[in-house]
Amino acid sequence: MSQSEFRERLAADNMAPLWEVIRGLTPREPKALVDPVLWRAAVIRRNMDLACAAISAEDAERRVLILENPALRGRSLATTSLYAGIQMILPGEIAPSHRHTASALRLILDGRGGFTSVDGEKVLMEPGDFIITPTNVFHDHGAEGADPVMWLDGLDVPVVQMLNAGFSADYPERRQNMTRPLGDAQARYASGLTPIGYLRTTSASPLFHYPYSRSRDALDVMARAEEWHPEHGLKVSFTDPTTGQSPIRSMGAYLQLLPRGFRGVSHRETDGAVYCVVEGSARITIGETTWYAQRHDVFVAPGWTWRQFEADEECVLFSFSDRPLQEHLGFWRSEAAA
Repeated sequence: MSQSEFRERLAADNMAPLWEVIRGLTPREPKALVDPVLWRAAVIRRNMDLACAAISAEDAERRVLILENPALRGRSLATTSLYAGIQMILPGEIAPSHRHTASALRLILDGRGGFTSVDGEKVLMEPGDFIITPTNVFHDHGAEGADPVMWLDGLDVPVVQMLNAGFSADYPERRQNMTRPLGDAQARYASGLTPIGYLRTTSASPLFHYPYSRSRDALDVMARAEEWHPEHGLKVSFTDPTTGQSPIRSMGAYLQLLPRGFRGVSHRETDGAVYCVVEGSARITIGETTWYAQRHDVFVAPGWTWRQFEADEECVLFSFSDRPLQEHLGFWRSEAAA
């Protein structure tokens, strides 16, 4: 029997020879599956203004422009495990309440007077704030001030799709009923206090709003020790105060302060990440590509690709990745250049 006849026989029985594909299934190291890509803040805002003229937030359900990696065209992905998009609501608009299996995180970029309601509690959004909407929890957004409100979305949609575990539902009304007062989660969990008898009932953090004013103050205080990491400067992770772990099991979110004059060591990590410049500017080198990234530019650093950060002025970066999931599975690895 010839090799081709053998393959045809196996294919007819829904089988295949492992020895012909084994190196693709167990590579020596991760392959480059996505491209480094940068979206300029001015281009994001221009296209978002066009989107606002084209469709209302309610008609769109979510007025979002997907940040699509050119290596994954048509798949709505920023990396193989992360979805990223830019969302905007105009004054007086409501993005109707819904829920879905995918967990979401948000970095507020522009505008004041916006709100997000999560599981019966409303929080007011300010630029730089970090907000999560956990899996299968009703959430809606609105703009009650005079400004359009815009933010960066990150979701674990690819993970949910891979597991074929996705569900979704709409709330009976445009906005969910508020069952807890403003600031309730902050009072319960963000002050070094936890109610006696607290029992965790969900997989996500009970704290879902992390104001930038607090995060930025924390960076400033820690920076006084000048304990700069050679690769990252000063990098901190957002955590669930009841566990010390990531607020979302499948994704982690981070703030990174690069001091003036920082010249970071080139390094690579298995988690591909989506970054956004919150303050200042920096030179970002990803593989063979170098950008001068400025405020609200968004870029992708693919997994296991060399990356380096340099800053002539103080710079704050936000990023999110699938690192917590990789760490939980024992997959995560990093390496610094010699």
